[in-house]
Amino acid sequence: MTREAGRDGDLDDRVVLLVAGAADLAVSAVGSALGAVRGLLRRSDAAELAAEAEHELTARGRLVLDRYAAPPPAHLELLARHVVARRASDDA
Repeated sequence: MTREAGRDGDLDDRVVLLVAGAADLAVSAVGSALGAVRGLLRRSDAAELAAEAEHELTARGRLVLDRYAAPPPAHLELLARHVVARRASDDA
């Protein structure tokens, strides 16, 4: 019975240590991110850098939407278009 109580205490201690470690990691990551933002704001080309980042994010967003939002064309439709294009080039 004493061993089981000790195990529960050990588990509680481990949980507290894990939560404390995760909190410390989160604070450290936020501190690093803020330092990086401060460094970016001090740059003389911050406006150009922000415009470039916006352009890249827009391009990535377009790629993601193209990949997941629109269904791919039907296979038979692609084959039919290919045949029509080939016949048009053969007739010309």
